[in-house]
Amino acid sequence: MFLKNTWYVGCTPNEFADKPLGRQICGEKMVFYRGPEGRAAAVEDFCPHRGAPLSLGYVEDGLLVCGYHGLKMDNDGKTAEMPGQRVRGFPCIKNYPVVERYGFVWVWPGDASKADPELIPVPEWADNPDWAYGGGLYHINCDYRLMIDNLMDLTHETYVHSTSIGQPEIDEAPVATEVNGEEVITSRYMDNITAPPFWRMALKANHLADDVPVDRWQICRFTPPSHVMIEVGVAHAGHGGYDAPDEYKAASTVVDFITPETETSHWYFWGMARKFKPEDTNLTAQIREGQGKIFGEDLDMLEQQQQNLLDYPDRKLLKLNIDAGGVQSRRILDRLLKAEQEQNESVASGN
Repeated sequence: MFLKNTWYVGCTPNEFADKPLGRQICGEKMVFYRGPEGRAAAVEDFCPHRGAPLSLGYVEDGLLVCGYHGLKMDNDGKTAEMPGQRVRGFPCIKNYPVVERYGFVWVWPGDASKADPELIPVPEWADNPDWAYGGGLYHINCDYRLMIDNLMDLTHETYVHSTSIGQPEIDEAPVATEVNGEEVITSRYMDNITAPPFWRMALKANHLADDVPVDRWQICRFTPPSHVMIEVGVAHAGHGGYDAPDEYKAASTVVDFITPETETSHWYFWGMARKFKPEDTNLTAQIREGQGKIFGEDLDMLEQQQQNLLDYPDRKLLKLNIDAGGVQSRRILDRLLKAEQEQNESVASGN
């Protein structure tokens, strides 16, 4: 159920700044660390000597040292040395292509020969002084596809996030869904409404009146394997809505990198990039705190939804027009998974 020949966000650099980081991604246990010349590296989290997790060890001169008996591993998966022993003939463990970019460490869990760094998506807000970004990480015990469904249909905001970004007008606004190649886009536009609490705060922070009617938009974009970018914002009504000049609006991009762990768990790298007052670090921290609470509300709902689906595996679920974004995203995933599996089978058979 996981695409392997693709880039996922594996972690952030601060997560292994002091010691190796063990993480399971797409069913594979790996360890991230700083290898030669301080470059990010990842290998299988398995010492070939006695099978201990290498993530319980430490790094010395760019080599990953097993914390059990001191076996040293290089970032190519080969054994380097061990005190008093000859180990260079030990079998290799798997190493994973990694690229450190845009504040994340990207990992390719599949065929290393296919790992092209040019395939890593380029976010509009990355390395751009006109934007500010703040985010975090949640571990969520549910199928990663449930999170994609959640993000491609924001109807739930009215109910799950009623005190921050939810409002009845979301339910009332028509939903449009389109498929453009491997991208799915779901959009809603709400005109001449009252801004909910989060957006009133954003308007005020951008030195705009927060007690006047606004036009609001939500544009959700899914791209494989599991990335969802959501353009959100409000503008003073009557100035063009989504296309309003910057002096009349507060606009942001909700960043969602979803990395599968197991069939019923994933790593959720969340954040918000905004294109107003990028120099205001206090505002970045305030928005990050608010977004963290909002995403925390999703966590409880999704985990309990997953448990219900496990408890009642034969129940059929309803599909409504608001589910179109998630349905189309899953169709693209299913098609890509089938193609990857057929390719792997062809390689295995020698064809």
